[in-house]
Amino acid sequence: MRALPRPTRTNARTWVVVLAAVFAVLQLANVTGRDTPDTKNYLSYALSLRGDSKRESAATAIDYVCAGRASAARREQSVDVNRFQAPNPTRRVTEKCRRDLWAGVDRRLRAGQTSGHIAPFTSERFMRIFEARPGYPMLLLPFVTVFGVTWGIWLSSVLVTVAGGVLAFLILRTLRAPTGVALTGQALFYVLPCGTTAMRPMTEGLLLALTLVALWGCALTLRGNRPGTGVLLVTAALVLLFAVKHSQALFLALCLAGACAVVGVRRRGRGRLPGQPLVVLGAVAGCAVAGILLAAQALHYPSESESVQDLLTDHFARPDRARPWPEFLGLEGNFWLEWLRRQFWEPLFLTSLVASAWGALKQRPAFGVFLLAAAFTGLVTHAAHPDITVYGGRLIVMAWLLPVVGLPLLLERAVRVWAPPGAVPVPRPLMHESGTHSMR
Repeated sequence: MRALPRPTRTNARTWVVVLAAVFAVLQLANVTGRDTPDTKNYLSYALSLRGDSKRESAATAIDYVCAGRASAARREQSVDVNRFQAPNPTRRVTEKCRRDLWAGVDRRLRAGQTSGHIAPFTSERFMRIFEARPGYPMLLLPFVTVFGVTWGIWLSSVLVTVAGGVLAFLILRTLRAPTGVALTGQALFYVLPCGTTAMRPMTEGLLLALTLVALWGCALTLRGNRPGTGVLLVTAALVLLFAVKHSQALFLALCLAGACAVVGVRRRGRGRLPGQPLVVLGAVAGCAVAGILLAAQALHYPSESESVQDLLTDHFARPDRARPWPEFLGLEGNFWLEWLRRQFWEPLFLTSLVASAWGALKQRPAFGVFLLAAAFTGLVTHAAHPDITVYGGRLIVMAWLLPVVGLPLLLERAVRVWAPPGAVPVPRPLMHESGTHSMR
């Protein structure tokens, strides 16, 4: 049987653009109504960066949020079997939303809560958490200035999500996966919960994209012929992550350092040296951990204890807990038991994690360790905020990066097993080390 023709680079780029364009067009179905309770804080921050006053930024953010709520209410009513013929609720929902949000903002402005960049939607203590995250507001700033708030937020979300899919493609191609397999990874990023979450106007989209940048850097480092570029990408990703959400930067740096140690120990156990690129990558991750901790302390960012109090007091709406850590640990145990019960009830997520981990570790063992490390930051983030009511599982969304890259690698393995001889080109080994080429 004749071998299938290998797709050209031009064809691959065409399909990448086609997938991105189809995804972007589909997002026109929901231009509004994607906002979360955090959105108004980030939008107000962005507007203040361009010079809007507290009241001006609050007015724009409130209008955006209330328009989204009204749109969602109208769509929900239109399919409600008992209320679909009732009067349009848009005006009623909008007025109530504005009245409720303005009541709190006006009260706090009169009380003198005017510090920082964000309009006083909640307490100053809670706002400090968002003041420590300038990265996403800085991304929003040019978009909302040029295209307006509604279309600017939508366009920025589309571009960030599209970039995430393209990065998944680049990672798989760097791992020498076939073009079809790499395109599958791009498509999975768009259709799995990571794509839905990235489209919401909050930090998670940028966190996903930057984590993929770091993974791409790890793939390039393991590949061996461009380790300097790989280390530079990892460094840049961690620096930018610090600006977007410093806790995620810390978790990723810790996990990447651990991955370097695991791969290095494994290679030493097989009688081979870890290799300079891996050592440099581990040093960068370790230095990043120390640098993030020192920078967060120097900038007086909220501490771990403050985060625990925020969780246990419903965003400081109740008095601080006298013994927060024992309560937190008790809640932690209850949370994971309930989380596992729900996952066993609908086991798609756990099944995807297991299958993709097996595919990644079997096909690209060294990179699979780094992929598992990046995905593990989702579990760590959720463990730091054991709240079962968190909307959309957004805290654990990083774990979905494991299926995005791992399932295509599992597909690659299946294709090689079932395809006729010569129909699928065998990838060349990725890393030159101690006189041999091996990813194992």
